[in-house]
Amino acid sequence: MVEVTTSVWATGQQPSRVQRKGRYVPESMRHPGKMLPSIAARVIETYTGPGELVVDPMCGIGTTLVEAAHLGRHAAGVEYEERWARLAVANLSHAKKRGASGFGRVVAGDSRHIARLLPDLVGRAALVLTSPPYGAATHGHIRSTRDTGEPGVRKWNQRYSADRANLAHQRLPQLLEGFGRILAGCVGLLRQGGVAAITVRPYRVRGELIDLPGHVHHLAEEAGLVFVDRIVCLLCGLDDGHLLNRTSFFQLHEARKGWARGLPIHAIAHEDLLVLRKPPAASAEPLVSSDGRTEVGTLPRGDQ
Repeated sequence: MVEVTTSVWATGQQPSRVQRKGRYVPESMRHPGKMLPSIAARVIETYTGPGELVVDPMCGIGTTLVEAAHLGRHAAGVEYEERWARLAVANLSHAKKRGASGFGRVVAGDSRHIARLLPDLVGRAALVLTSPPYGAATHGHIRSTRDTGEPGVRKWNQRYSADRANLAHQRLPQLLEGFGRILAGCVGLLRQGGVAAITVRPYRVRGELIDLPGHVHHLAEEAGLVFVDRIVCLLCGLDDGHLLNRTSFFQLHEARKGWARGLPIHAIAHEDLLVLRKPPAASAEPLVSSDGRTEVGTLPRGDQ
């Protein structure tokens, strides 16, 4: 398959809640770090064909799996937190009721051991699509003084997990080491020439910009993947030449503080999509893609 892609994708034309309305169970909005459905769908449509297998080693509430199923692909996901894994199962069941023709499987477990969790899928995935965590907490949902008229900021749905073993709780070096192990395991699941697509953005800690895309690019190449492309997936909307701001309150607050200190800090309005390939073997035998016999709703407990 030859891909012809543009360098910028307008994936933020609608807010996340609008993209999910009716397509996902309402409880899905509780997850603080969801991939935009429009990004997942565009990646899957670009880099796979109908009936092929898509894997997400950190699947959360199952965005990758649901969009794959709606596009007639088959999917498997691993999620460390059982509450999110159960929501992923619920979303796959919901997709099936809405006519999705693909099948999905969810395993609750630690994707640092993904080859043990999905041993039947080694060498069969056409695409691995995922995103690393950005920390134990994100901006989640907020109501500021401007919204409520009351002093202070109220936050909810901002935590991934209370489990200290979750990668989201680790400092950057430990997070990168763990994510590198996950990528290395995913290479084994990919067929020869298969694609790994990783959505990732830089973020700020106490005003300092952390180049997470650069770190992840390095980790992926260390795992044996070959860099193919970098695509900008917009989180803002476009309307008649103007940007529709969807930046969070806290990003804007960070930017305003920076400008007050004389630092020209701008809010981040995109995800980097890093596209890499598993190199083809010199004399590879044809590999079979997913047979679709996985069942919606399975939730075995994996190794941790």
